[in-house]
Amino acid sequence: MRKIWIRTIAIISLIASLMLVLAGCGNSSSASSDNNSSVAAIKKRGTIRIAVFGDLPPYGWVNKDGQRVGYDVTLARKIAKDLGVKPKFVQVNANNRVDALNSDKVDIVLANFTVTPERKGIVDFAKPYMKVSVGVISPKDKAITSASQLQGKNLIVTKGTTAENYFTSKQPKVDLLKFDSKTQQFNALKNNRGVALADDNSYLYAWVKNNPTYTVGIKSIGPKQYVSPAVKKGNKSLLNWTNKEITKLNKQGFFTDDYNAQLKPYFGSEVKPSDIILPQK
Repeated sequence: MRKIWIRTIAIISLIASLMLVLAGCGNSSSASSDNNSSVAAIKKRGTIRIAVFGDLPPYGWVNKDGQRVGYDVTLARKIAKDLGVKPKFVQVNANNRVDALNSDKVDIVLANFTVTPERKGIVDFAKPYMKVSVGVISPKDKAITSASQLQGKNLIVTKGTTAENYFTSKQPKVDLLKFDSKTQQFNALKNNRGVALADDNSYLYAWVKNNPTYTVGIKSIGPKQYVSPAVKKGNKSLLNWTNKEITKLNKQGFFTDDYNAQLKPYFGSEVKPSDIILPQK
């Protein structure tokens, strides 16, 4: 009986030891994943992996010459330069920006990422570099100028956007037609699959300038919000560095220069730099 008891204790001890080892391996893997995106790791690797849009002018898109350009892309290249590394761009859609961070495919997201309370729970946002709110575009001859006109009708949005979140939570009587990419949502509007389209107002202004049969009938709906770089939750090294970088670039007037070069040519006269750029501090 005593031998059986000793064997039982030994087996229990062995199982407990194995569980501790496995737990340690799991924590090590998680820590290793986070360390892959630390400032030290990025500099050692020589590249920073940056999530950007590929179909959202004037913020991030591929031009006719096959080059990545836009407001966010210019910022991305500046961040890489100041880190002393090369940028490696990873193209994302709105609904897989968080997954790209959590799966360690990218170090930072610079894809017109609006800060929301829900998103702050799953990623870490650095200081904002742009302000924005939701807007709604529609054909000029059937202009939508208030949310009440959307009730019971199809409103086009991109999955994972601030516009989708706002209308889901605050305007439940509006029927949402959801798409995976910006290209798909604008094509759906042109094909009359919805009476209107909702997205960040800043690039809706740019879109209607190139599509003059449409208008931004609702220029702003819901709260004013901000666009920020995002890093993986808990990546304090890159977060702290990015916060300092945003502060420095703001003081240097980088964002005003970026606006004049990348955004101003795409906006109509109704948009002013102060509508987009945050005050220098």
